Amino acid sequence: MAFKTKRLIKKLISWAGLFFFAVAAYMLYHQLSKYTWGDIKEALLSIPPHNLMLACIASFFGYVALSSYDYLALKYIHRKLVPWKWIFAGVVGFSVSNNAGHAIVSGGTIRYRLYTRWRFHGEEIIRMVTFSGFTYLVACFFLIILGYFLTPDHAFGEGAVSKLTTEIITLVSAAGLLLYFWAALFYKKPIIIKGIEFDIPNFKMALAQVFIGGADILLASLVLYFSLIPFVDISFDVFIGVFIIAQVLGVFSQVPGGLGVFEGLFMYILPGEANQASIFGALIAYRIIYYLLPLLVSGIILVSYESWLRFVKKQRLEKLKIFHPDKEHLENNL
Repeated sequence: MAFKTKRLIKKLISWAGLFFFAVAAYMLYHQLSKYTWGDIKEALLSIPPHNLMLACIASFFGYVALSSYDYLALKYIHRKLVPWKWIFAGVVGFSVSNNAGHAIVSGGTIRYRLYTRWRFHGEEIIRMVTFSGFTYLVACFFLIILGYFLTPDHAFGEGAVSKLTTEIITLVSAAGLLLYFWAALFYKKPIIIKGIEFDIPNFKMALAQVFIGGADILLASLVLYFSLIPFVDISFDVFIGVFIIAQVLGVFSQVPGGLGVFEGLFMYILPGEANQASIFGALIAYRIIYYLLPLLVSGIILVSYESWLRFVKKQRLEKLKIFHPDKEHLENNL
């Protein structure tokens, strides 16, 4: 492949990151546009300020946990990076993929744009994104098993088919998790896919994947729990089981943000005769705190970072013009 063609492909992939950021913003706007400002205002004002503050704190630490996916992925490929960079890449990447859906593509292009600027090769980024995907997958296996034991019995339906389907999914998850742990302990050969070598993580790292993935879901659940408990009397052990099932099925539906799937399942599974309007208000608050605010903050940070990079490039060009008057030649080589 010619050098110019490779360069063009790299630029297209890099710019695709900004495209998916725009897609994420549109999808979130589309999700919230069905509510009036009055609905949103009422939903937020009905929740005590103390609970809203706790929900925001949980959301903040939830995204810190999500950025730890990148930290683990860096350890996996044996690369080091200053903490602010992998936190930045993780927060921006996940704020986009949480809203746009299709995390490997949408979040992956954001990471490609950032990590290539930090002198990472495309192959390394692919290995990182793939590893992060498996981190979420094994965490889902663990959480499905946990959710099976914590979720109220009526959530799985009354029929034998529903119960059998639930048990099969749980057994498949248990088998998948055990297989991954077995490979981490005993399978030492690398897996090569299209010329890219993937090593099986060691057992310690496999456990860290499950822990970080579980912490991510736990903190996300607290955002909704703090918004919900002023209206619904529910213990956290029952709530987390409901949340896990709704969250995992929402993600695997591939609907951006699990919109509709998550809300519908959650309101169906939640035990008791709770006020449905209050529950839906808490769900709106959850969407705003866990999806909208991180995307807005990430957008501001990303635009500021891109502007700073352009400023630095311009300054370098101004300094080098003294020695190289041909500015166009310089721009092509920076």
